[in-house]
Amino acid sequence: MIKIYNTMTRKKEELNPLHENRIKLFVCGPTVYDNSHIGHARTYISFDVIVRYLKYRGYSVFYLQNITDIDDKIIKRASQLDVEPVELARKFEKRYLEDMQALGVENVNFYARATEHLPEIITQIETLLLEGFAYQTETGVYFDESKFPEFGKLSRRNIEDLNVHRINQDSTKKNPGDFALWKKRDEKPFWKSPWGNGRPGWHIEDTAITEEYLGPQYDIHGGGLDLIFPHHEAEIAQMESVSGKKPMVRYWMHTGFLNVKGEKMSKSLGNFITIRDLLQDHDPEVFRFLVLSTHYRSPIDFSESALEQSKNSLERIYKLIETVNGIIESDISDLNQKDKEHNNKVRDTRNRFLEAMDNDFNTPDALSIIFDFIRDINRSIDHRNISKNSLNDVRSFLMEFGGIFGLKLTNKICIDDKTNDLLEVIVEVRGKLREKKEWELSDLIRSKLGDLDIILEDK
Repeated sequence: MIKIYNTMTRKKEELNPLHENRIKLFVCGPTVYDNSHIGHARTYISFDVIVRYLKYRGYSVFYLQNITDIDDKIIKRASQLDVEPVELARKFEKRYLEDMQALGVENVNFYARATEHLPEIITQIETLLLEGFAYQTETGVYFDESKFPEFGKLSRRNIEDLNVHRINQDSTKKNPGDFALWKKRDEKPFWKSPWGNGRPGWHIEDTAITEEYLGPQYDIHGGGLDLIFPHHEAEIAQMESVSGKKPMVRYWMHTGFLNVKGEKMSKSLGNFITIRDLLQDHDPEVFRFLVLSTHYRSPIDFSESALEQSKNSLERIYKLIETVNGIIESDISDLNQKDKEHNNKVRDTRNRFLEAMDNDFNTPDALSIIFDFIRDINRSIDHRNISKNSLNDVRSFLMEFGGIFGLKLTNKICIDDKTNDLLEVIVEVRGKLREKKEWELSDLIRSKLGDLDIILEDK
């Protein structure tokens, strides 16, 4: 049974979906006004692996993310760059999706833009007004926090903390902690509403989108630790007030912070790293491995040395797969037979791996088990007491593990027959070029192959 740490209850609970083996999951997406940073990547890689594992365990998962494509930050940045807000938002949305693809984050079923769900947002605000949980002033429509006594139950913070959090107070509000559902604005971009021209508040877009696709109650809501207060508190207040159903979410999951050399990542400190900057110099799988080397709820201390350690660890896995492939595909006689012993080793390792992942998706424990396994298999190979049949099982298990963690191990090491044939064609063409003494072009081919870690020597 999979156990999940629930932020709401502060304890691990057995996963029990609302609808048999179907899981509805929502994770807060980006506000697309700039390039996404590696802190964002940490959260989305973590949830990508969580979804991969849930699917591996037989669950049907619908994974939803929102895209905040209208926000004061977007409007301010667009003004600075002298472009339309929608143009800016589409540009950085495209970059975000490209970054996620590069990092192997590929299990989101649907990205929902806020601007394409204005009717749902307006309907939800109308319901809150009708039920007496919201009110209108000359500046906008606000949620009345005094009408929701449970505000703060997720973070376990007092409503006074929310009042302090509000930097720009509005004298038209009933309570300092009341938050905007609709901001009345006449400057573009704006949308028409029953309360005049304006734009939606940040919190309301999430609940309007999740109600549309997941319903008033669903299984898992995820995001970074920094979103618990006040964003997720506001979502709870809105959705449970609209629907009258509790709880809005069965399990709340939050990822820890990513620090750079022990300090919080910040542009002012000069340690702010975008995903794009990172991937210019580092393999995306290396960063992905670094993320998974730490439990998703724990803080990560990012550094070049940590990346180097992750690279070395990955190479141990690649090296074993390369060795196994070489033995299986070779013409050498089979190694000594100890199939039963090694089959038991694979089975026991798989069971221990699953136990670690069942325990709140404990990826660092799971990796420790994998590396114990790699050490044992390497010893067996060195002592020539493992058969090709057993090595096939070893390879299959490592591929299985790679699929769960989103590591494309086969692409790193294995060369299939078609790839081998293609290489032979390239080598033959290069040989013809050398016969014609077209040295520059033949050297270029060898150089390009070298860029792909394929070494071609003339002998």
